[in-house]
Amino acid sequence: MKHDGGGNPVFQERPGTSGQVGPKIIPTIQEIPKEQAVAFIQRYHYSKVMPRLNKFFLGFFMEGRLSGVVALGWGTQPLQTIRKLFPYHLLLGTTDYIEIGKMCFLPDCNKTQYFGSLVISQMVKWLKGNTDFLFLYTLADGIMGKCGYVYQASNFHYLGHFSTSVYRDSLTGEKIHPRSARILLEENAAFDGVAKRHWLTYDYCRYKGIEKINGRMFRYLYPLTKSGKRILQSYPEYRGLVYPKDKDLRFSVRCTPGTYVSIPQPQFNKEVCQFNVQKY
Repeated sequence: MKHDGGGNPVFQERPGTSGQVGPKIIPTIQEIPKEQAVAFIQRYHYSKVMPRLNKFFLGFFMEGRLSGVVALGWGTQPLQTIRKLFPYHLLLGTTDYIEIGKMCFLPDCNKTQYFGSLVISQMVKWLKGNTDFLFLYTLADGIMGKCGYVYQASNFHYLGHFSTSVYRDSLTGEKIHPRSARILLEENAAFDGVAKRHWLTYDYCRYKGIEKINGRMFRYLYPLTKSGKRILQSYPEYRGLVYPKDKDLRFSVRCTPGTYVSIPQPQFNKEVCQFNVQKY
């Protein structure tokens, strides 16, 4: 395999194919230290904000070189997530599923049309062999223009979408995740003379030069066991849902209190971390 000047693997396109690349070397998988995973994610992922609940950090190696990292754990409300997905199975809990919190690759691996699918295939095999989870769950970030094509190519089940919001500093372009807005929320509450705020208000955002942007998140699920498949099949509302495409992306920005107007896909400055500061 060829490498660039920085030692990263370079994938060559095979003549006569339409975007196909090769040869397809299967990445090896192993758990890696948190510090190594976070450093890789901070360098290569479009979002620097790490999930707080992490259980596994998996490294994917090509010819001995770390080429991809996946952080597996749970989102901010794990129990609510599984119960919302399967409301008639009240015995299901957080020990029954695991979520892809972060997944990123070296740039040249990311450009291929197959590396992500190989990583997911290896990850599914690893989860089946090393855990008892019933499901692998993930979200595609529609606000970042992602419909989840890698999950579609890996035969995940699409479970619909929901609306979500983020903030953007209109001066720097920084994407401010609501989870990272604690100090802003405290300042907003003081600005309004109230005890607490859960969302940044229009007047405060206008004062600070912050935009509130709405978009979609797309849910995907992969059953890891026969029991998981049976549970999923018992929910007819999930059958036959059509995979989302670019045309299903939606973006809007708040223009007055409670009013939003449609906008093109928003752009964010991924290098600015004034508000999205975390300690690891």
